[in-house]
Amino acid sequence: MAKAKARSKSKARGKAKSKARGKAKSKGKAKAKRKAKGKAKAKRKAKVKPKRKAKAKPKRKAKSKAKAKPKRKAKAKAKAKPKRKAKAKAKAKPKAKPKAKPKAKKKRKANPAFMRPVQPDAVLGAVVGTKPIPRTEITKKLWKYIKGNGLQDGRNINADDKLRAVFGGKKTVTMFEMTKHVSKHVS
Repeated sequence: MAKAKARSKSKARGKAKSKARGKAKSKGKAKAKRKAKGKAKAKRKAKVKPKRKAKAKPKRKAKSKAKAKPKRKAKAKAKAKPKRKAKAKAKAKPKAKPKAKPKAKKKRKANPAFMRPVQPDAVLGAVVGTKPIPRTEITKKLWKYIKGNGLQDGRNINADDKLRAVFGGKKTVTMFEMTKHVSKHVS
């Protein structure tokens, strides 16, 4: 009977061990599956789209070496690093079409209405002068007067006696209201 109990215990132990082995095997299989999935993902990520064949570039005529060397030396001394970067960029992206030269920017013309001389009245003339001048020049002279006398306080202009007459008796005016008041004194 003792032998039977020992056998049953050893069988139980064997079953437990085999279960543990089975779990270990299944865990091992699961790990292997996970590894395989991870490798497959890595391969997909690493997989690069096939490159398109670049069009054959037309061969350039070889320049004489005597002429090319001095130019290279002069350029190399002036800009050695940017030239290397440009080469690296050129290797990375093949050129499809040569770019056209950018057009020269045209200088912006002033609106003729702003450049037309206007006559300031006597009140405004005390600050900017009595000769007919364009509106833009009136504004420039006003700002020169304001900054020269230290009348600007942020966006506000603290008027002195001459400017108070221009601003309609107001002591403080914003810079945006200033143009409105000035336009009343121009004809």
